[in-house]
Amino acid sequence: MAMTNDPHQNTPSTRLVSNGAIRLILLVTGSISIALGALGIFLPVLPTTPFLLLAAACYVRSSESFYAWLISHPVLSKYILAYLDGRGIPRKAKRYTLMTMWLTMGLSMLIVPLWQVRILLLCTGLAVSTYIWRLPEPDL
Repeated sequence: MAMTNDPHQNTPSTRLVSNGAIRLILLVTGSISIALGALGIFLPVLPTTPFLLLAAACYVRSSESFYAWLISHPVLSKYILAYLDGRGIPRKAKRYTLMTMWLTMGLSMLIVPLWQVRILLLCTGLAVSTYIWRLPEPDL
């Protein structure tokens, strides 16, 4: 299914979270993610696409108006719509996503004393890494 800039056409068939506290947490998380994603456009050390995808996921569950604004935004929407259209994420976003993921996975493996959990973290990291590297790379 091709995505368009019409926010009502792109909204997944899910309902908003009814719990007010959870909605607030999702709104705050989405807003922080947008700020980080926007910074990532200008700073080479921050990935843009993962933060904007997180913001979209938070907003789709917490606020139809924020979600509509985000996927209709003239600059930010291209990163989200490229992924939702199946065109993938840029190579820069892949590198920074994987770097961040493996740094946190490595730290977690050092902290967690159970070898079974370490194996699980390693397998999860390998699966996610494979998925991310196999995604196409759009021209944004």
